[in-house]
Amino acid sequence: MVLPFVMEPLEAASPRTAECLLPATGPGVAAARALVRRELPLWGARSLVDDCELIVGELAANVVRHGGSAFTLRLAGDGRLVRGEVFDPGEGVPRPRACGPDATGGRGLLIVGGLALDWGVRPGRYGKTVWFVVGDADPAPGHPVLRDRFPLADRTRPRALGLP
Repeated sequence: MVLPFVMEPLEAASPRTAECLLPATGPGVAAARALVRRELPLWGARSLVDDCELIVGELAANVVRHGGSAFTLRLAGDGRLVRGEVFDPGEGVPRPRACGPDATGGRGLLIVGGLALDWGVRPGRYGKTVWFVVGDADPAPGHPVLRDRFPLADRTRPRALGLP
């Protein structure tokens, strides 16, 4: 199975990176969350662990439910900001759902939007990448953890449905 990401190497854009290929199963979700808990403190981003772990868990759970047999988690950070990408080969674009107060699901992307500085979906030839940025700082557009395709222009509303 081919799990493509962006063309340029991530390592050239950020001081710290981590990446793993995981099965789209409950243990795969747990392993993705464990990667966040293990790596971010080493990067000096201990204060971002909880938010990043919750976002990664929500996105990974979406892959289990909708995306296919495997997913790739990629993280990049510098201690103040973390960018995450979850790639899966599933079709369709994730969209926030309206759900009632008694619903037991459907709030994952609302949680992502509430915690992330910015997030969005980048469709690709073999699937899609859902990306997010979390941080303690208000980054400049040229910050090395960000990419031009991940603008932080509108912080009042996550770019849930906008495609770069």
